[in-house]
Order: sequence, then C-alpha cells, then structure tokens
Amino acid sequence: MAVVLITGANRGIGLALVKAYANRRDKVLATVRASSDRAELDAFVATHPKWVEVLEMDVVDPAEIGRVRRKLEAEPIDVLINNAGISGPDRQSATDMDFEGLTETFNVNAIAPLRVANAFLANVKAAKGKIITLSSQMGANGASSDSLAYRASKQAANRMMRALATELKPQGVPVLIVHPGWVKTDMGGEGAQLTPEESAAQLLKLIDKLDLASTGRFLAWNGKELAW
Repeated sequence: MAVVLITGANRGIGLALVKAYANRRDKVLATVRASSDRAELDAFVATHPKWVEVLEMDVVDPAEIGRVRRKLEAEPIDVLINNAGISGPDRQSATDMDFEGLTETFNVNAIAPLRVANAFLANVKAAKGKIITLSSQMGANGASSDSLAYRASKQAANRMMRALATELKPQGVPVLIVHPGWVKTDMGGEGAQLTPEESAAQLLKLIDKLDLASTGRFLAWNGKELAW
C-alpha cells in the first residue's frame, strides 16, 4: 500500500486520481481548500473511509501548508501529486492583462507546487518516494499569446520542477512533470478528448514507472516526450 498526497482533490483530474488510487487500496491524503465544493469527494470518502483522508489546505497559504505538514510529520509519502491549478483571469493577453489575476495564477500554478514539494520533502524522503507536478503542453515555449497567464505560469512551473529534479536526484527523489491531456473538466470543457478517469488511469501508469533514470522529464499522459 502506497501513501499518496494529492492537492486540489475535490474535482476533475484530482478527484479521478483520488478514486483511482483508493480503488487499488492505496491510502490517499486528499487536500482541498476550505471553500471548495467537495460534495462528490465526500460522497466517495463515505464509501471508502479506510483509504481516503481529506485535509483542508490552500496551496497558496503557508500557514495552512505548515499546519498540514505538522499533522503529517510522521507520515511517509510515497507519491506527492501537485494537481491544484487554475486557468487564470478572463483578461490575460499581453495588451489586456488582469495583473491581480496574473499574480494569483502564478501563485497557484507555479509557486505553490514548489512550496508544497518543499514542505513535504522530508515525508517523501522517508518513503523513498517521488514528486509529480501536473503541468500542460501549453507551458511549452512558443509565441502564442492567448491564455498568457496560464501559459506563462505553467512554463514557470516546468522550470522550477526541472530545477527541483536536478537538486533532488542526488538525494534519491525523482520528479516528473506531466501533461494530463485535454481533459473534460471545468477547465478543459466538454469538447475535450479525455475523461478525467481516462487521464488518471494513464497518469498512474506513468507515476508507477517513474524512477531516478527518468527524473526531470516532461511527458504527456500517454508517455510521449514533450518539448520544453
């Protein structure tokens, strides 16, 4: 049985990952913001109380992260999954930017994964575990200016996770950056190619195979190597 911590676990891909791990009898630490709609998560937990523990934690709040870290101080974590993310503000082009929204997007998508990884690094090391960050192929280098806040935040997340992979490789902790695909979520829309369950199933396969030999890679849900 593995212990898996998943941020943003109340909906979409995060919730699908919770279900996938719990259904194979791994212990899931599912983190959600206090203000999140968690009805579907709570309904699943009610039928799987042995396998899922819900923890309130806003990934941009150092105090909340610290509280959860102290609660889990003695808990080895085999897999830490940075899933929480936002699509950014309504206005996010280079000439029409909601700068407060831009800042929030960077805080959630780029800074929070590094903050969370550092907060629970001792737990991951204790389990000889691994760190996963869900990114997006929209974070690859390019000249596209649509969804600029989202694209730039994901590119920043990629860069930080590559650096984390480099620093943690000598310490035996592999890091993976993964694009989960175009998924039918609130962010991806109904026209997307994959269901959350389909994406989660493929992500589990990638995560299971991750080792130090493949640390620092940027992969799609299907295992395809992606350009930075």
